[in-house]
Amino acid sequence: MRCPNCGGMRDRVVDTRPLKGGSVIRRRRQCLHCQSRFTTYEEIESLPLQVIKRDGRVQDFDRSKLLTGIQKACEKRPVNRESMEALADWVTDQARRRHGHKIPSSVLGELVLRGLRVLDLVAYVRFASVYKKFQDIGDFQKLLQAHNEPDQGVLFELGPTPPKRRDSRQAGESDKLLRSEGEKQPSA
Repeated sequence: MRCPNCGGMRDRVVDTRPLKGGSVIRRRRQCLHCQSRFTTYEEIESLPLQVIKRDGRVQDFDRSKLLTGIQKACEKRPVNRESMEALADWVTDQARRRHGHKIPSSVLGELVLRGLRVLDLVAYVRFASVYKKFQDIGDFQKLLQAHNEPDQGVLFELGPTPPKRRDSRQAGESDKLLRSEGEKQPSA
């Protein structure tokens, strides 16, 4: 690694630490020529996530679009920004783990629905009405009836449970929970 101080090409690693659940490595280095210290970061270069739309087109995944959809569903609801960000991260992580770098938009939608159902029921219904293209009140009634019926078992396993809603008083505990959940599985 080239020293940023003197340009020397020989160094030694003084300290190594994993970051972001092991997906990034931070190394503290010391130049063998001038003895100055500097920090480098190593990160796995992953393929960009792509979304297969309903009509078959393939688009680059845009996390901001995902977050905007979640925010619209949660508008004027008691859901804080951190919870919405955590849900967007969870959906992105699950999408990459389950489908590699290409994921059908229907799977993204189902992951968002699953997360919103845990986060806020009203946001879940709002998102479902747009995502599932509800036409009349009967569609809402069917969704709510299905929500009130006892579970009949899981047909498809979509992965670990999405993050729970956090309020500002519980943020520290929720952060610990999310970190421990992330450490149980390899990070993307």
